[in-house]
Amino acid sequence: MAERRTAREILTLLADPGTFSELPHPSRKSAPDGPLGWQGYDASRARAAARTGEEESVVCGTARVEGTPAVLTAFEFGFLGGSLGERTGDRLEAAYTHARAHRLPVVPLIATGGSRMQEGMLALSQLQRVARQSALTREAGLPQIAVLRDPTTGGGWATLGAGADVVLALPGAQVGFAGSRVRPSDADPSAYTAESQLAAGSVDAVVAPAELKETLGAWLRLLTSPAPDAPAPPPALGGVGLPATGWDAVQRARDPRRPRAHAYLDSFFSRRRDLSGDRCGGTDPDGMLCGFGERDGRTVAYAAQTGAATRPAGFRTAARLIRLADRLGIPVLTLVDTPGAANDAEAERQGAGAAIAEVFGAVAAARVPITTLVIGEGGSGGALALAAPGNTWATPDSYFSVIAPELAAAILKRPREEVEATAGQLRIRPQDLVELGVVRGIV
Repeated sequence: MAERRTAREILTLLADPGTFSELPHPSRKSAPDGPLGWQGYDASRARAAARTGEEESVVCGTARVEGTPAVLTAFEFGFLGGSLGERTGDRLEAAYTHARAHRLPVVPLIATGGSRMQEGMLALSQLQRVARQSALTREAGLPQIAVLRDPTTGGGWATLGAGADVVLALPGAQVGFAGSRVRPSDADPSAYTAESQLAAGSVDAVVAPAELKETLGAWLRLLTSPAPDAPAPPPALGGVGLPATGWDAVQRARDPRRPRAHAYLDSFFSRRRDLSGDRCGGTDPDGMLCGFGERDGRTVAYAAQTGAATRPAGFRTAARLIRLADRLGIPVLTLVDTPGAANDAEAERQGAGAAIAEVFGAVAAARVPITTLVIGEGGSGGALALAAPGNTWATPDSYFSVIAPELAAAILKRPREEVEATAGQLRIRPQDLVELGVVRGIV
């Protein structure tokens, strides 16, 4: 079980000293024992207030985190299990309204068991209210970064948690829609953990308490400091001479010693943070790197293929990244390097076509500038999906092709010895791509 902190303790851990200021909240008069007349409810609330020192299950205020101002909403699990009732909804709505009025990011610090039983459907309906506030904040172009504490279950997870742009979690935290008392008796408890949600693509990072303030501060800074213009393509890190033939271009792009995405990202950014997961149950850490990085003090988003066949989860993560960057006004850098989209049976079952379509659509619809650099293999539609129309560049040790030369020869029913000649006919060298107008230039 994760270490549990009160709302005030987590606020003290994260807020810069002396900067937290609690927000005013509307007062609500209610009938004795609440809207349902639940016998003993007033007494339960009084005991919770005496035990925790809080009047409700959430504390909302403004603070700076590593210098960046934000609205923080910290749940108090000791107050009736951090449950959401009408008064909780009042406070959260006021906090989100303040965030939009003052152009501040929102950080839900969640520790809740779900909706409050003693208020019945009126409590459950607060989820719609919270979801509406989150959606309005999203439409306003303001980031939301959730921190999942122990436990994060029920509607709090399904709205404030899973609905955030970036999701951080504390180690060992119980995270899941079903709380421990309502899930099937034979359910595997390991499935309801922060670590399991990370593996399933629903959490971006599990962060130790000692590192949480620095990590949250870095994310807040990145998501609120967009670069003003399209990034210039990174300089080539490999060889500078151009390939003599199409097959030479293929061989150089497939050279295992050639610099890959990690090298380009580390060279281009002074610091960066990765997103993880497609929010649909999958991750593709071996095929796609996505996140936000700092260059010259401003933020650029990145989606970078790593040289492996890109899996559906990788494409969906890239689409998620591009849509988020577009909403926050952050320009995007994409690095193309894949022999092609994964095309095995499992990839088809995971919706490869639909996932690739998501990326094509995200790139086509983006209002922010996108810069693309082909750094290795540009294999067919799985590579083209990430390429910015009119702003794609190539390195000398790369190629871009409608399909791999070997597969092109197979489709054309040519013998294997004609693969090299087929590569030449496809005109896939960087200099060919410039002449054809497929790429703007060679870096």
